[in-house]
Amino acid sequence: MGQLNIPDSVTVYADTSVFIYTVEANSNYYNLLQPLWSRFYAGAVEIVSSELSLMEVLVVPMRDRNAALVSTYEQLLLSSNVRLLPISQAVLRSAAQLRASTNLKTPDAIHAATALGNLPSDRSWNRNCLFLTNDSQFRRVAGLPVVVLDDVLFS
Repeated sequence: MGQLNIPDSVTVYADTSVFIYTVEANSNYYNLLQPLWSRFYAGAVEIVSSELSLMEVLVVPMRDRNAALVSTYEQLLLSSNVRLLPISQAVLRSAAQLRASTNLKTPDAIHAATALGNLPSDRSWNRNCLFLTNDSQFRRVAGLPVVVLDDVLFS
């Protein structure tokens, strides 16, 4: 099993799967993600995502009427220092272009557009940021430094 190495002062864009694997203690990924969360709670890294993640994580718990799980997700995404980035008209326009050029699914295109639209001031994701997901389809997006959990797990 590989190890997720997150350097200090990095911004991690977390795809929805990162939150689900953590909150629901997925047996394959929970331990792999613990260094990320340890560094996050120590203030060494920042975790950001789209507001879309809130909707995506709540669907199944709401369908199952699992109020405790809804509350856990809301506490993590709304009451911690995870920064949820807005879905603006600019993000939606960029997502449409990404979907047209890469054939990403709409939610994935929104995540990629959100990440790309919120680059650090030096405009370099490669030095200061990474896009953490378990979906290799994000590799289709030019300029997005994708880290796929399965690749780390099986390295």
